[in-house]
Amino acid sequence: MIQSRRNFLRALPAISAGAALAPAIAAGPEADAGKHRWAMVVDVQKCIGCQACTVSCIMENAVPENSFRTIVSTYEVNDGAHSGTYMLPRLCNHCDEPPCIPVCPVGATFQRADGVVVVDGDRCVGCAYCVQACPYDARFINHDTGKADKCTFCAHRVDSGLLPACVETCVGGARIFGDINDPDSTVRQLLEQNQVKVLKPEMGTKPHVFYIGLDKRFQGHVEGEGTLWKPSGHGV
Repeated sequence: MIQSRRNFLRALPAISAGAALAPAIAAGPEADAGKHRWAMVVDVQKCIGCQACTVSCIMENAVPENSFRTIVSTYEVNDGAHSGTYMLPRLCNHCDEPPCIPVCPVGATFQRADGVVVVDGDRCVGCAYCVQACPYDARFINHDTGKADKCTFCAHRVDSGLLPACVETCVGGARIFGDINDPDSTVRQLLEQNQVKVLKPEMGTKPHVFYIGLDKRFQGHVEGEGTLWKPSGHGV
């Protein structure tokens, strides 16, 4: 995790795009040289389901009770002879083709030049159209503000040269964040060296949260039961 932090901070002053990525990664206007395109790689094999990411996100972003911007869904897996627990970290996928944007009637949801999808709270009217449009169950209406809320990759931290809170506190180093347009970044190298998967690829949203070690049987799962911890009263 220390090394990924160093790579991330080193990449901030000047970013240059290098060799072309695989089609699933390189598509989209943000692959231009000199532009950041933030993304996250989640190594499912390293996730221990401690929910440190969930707690740190709640504290960093003042997420109200019974809601979450990120969480680790856990599943009981049984093959008849053995049973175990499968961990699936989830958050906004900051898609290249985000379905939440075109349904917003007031233009409150938009995508920054660096690919981060955010919500303008001053414009949002709380209609929840974007919540319904998201195929990843990654949005909610904030009960304190009455506005749409979601993961922003901790954009306020990233803009200051810091890592997202969930990445900073991941004890297993399962979450790696960085610029996929930088050929020297850890995320770029992980994408080039591993067979990564995304959730619900059939939706055509071009997610920018990539998974290493994701069982294909869980690619369509965006719900789960929090067996170790979950926000009080929230059915994940």
